[in-house]
Amino acid sequence: MQYDDKIPIYYQIKNFIYREIIVGNLKLGEQLPAVRQLAVDLTVNVNTIQRALSELIAEKVIESKRGKGNFVTEDETKIDDLRRRLIDEYLSDAYNNLHQLNVSDQEIIEYLNQYIEDRRKKKS
Repeated sequence: MQYDDKIPIYYQIKNFIYREIIVGNLKLGEQLPAVRQLAVDLTVNVNTIQRALSELIAEKVIESKRGKGNFVTEDETKIDDLRRRLIDEYLSDAYNNLHQLNVSDQEIIEYLNQYIEDRRKKKS
């Protein structure tokens, strides 16, 4: 994983875990690797991993089971809400950035449709 120096590492790890859950690499109810293993895998300090996990636990995205480890929530609604929240954040960033370039709402829609069409053509 490559880190952005402008964003706290624990926050980037949280987002990484969010994505792993949303795309299904981490399934509902699945156990996460141990904190030390995550630290080794992501080449960060154990305390950084613990901070990210603590926030995920507070958000109820993962559950800590004493003596057993950390597990992805089994609450599918929670994951659907998380997915929607992340989509809203990404769209908000794109929308705000485009408006700073004086792109109108209608132009944003046109550019997005063209972008999607171009991507489809490249995949074919």
